[in-house]
Amino acid sequence: MTRSATTTIHSTKAGSYLQQLCKHFGHKVEADFTPNSGWIKFGFGRADLSAEPDCLKMTATSDDPQALATLKQVLASHLERFAFREDLRIDWKE
Repeated sequence: MTRSATTTIHSTKAGSYLQQLCKHFGHKVEADFTPNSGWIKFGFGRADLSAEPDCLKMTATSDDPQALATLKQVLASHLERFAFREDLRIDWKE
């Protein structure tokens, strides 16, 4: 059974973070993006991202509950590292 979790992160740099995440992971796994949307395909799940002027939306999807937890953690930790100057709130909803 496929499970998913979504989060909306408020930031005026949403488009930059979307591109940074997709470029970063694109060196290791399949990824593609435009200025306003992107996706990253991991071996254990997929992330879909969309950017609006004031927020970044991320949806993590996986068939395995543990893999979904890992995917959420990987996305959040990398975004926090890229956005270290901001106090981002990453609150996943399943």
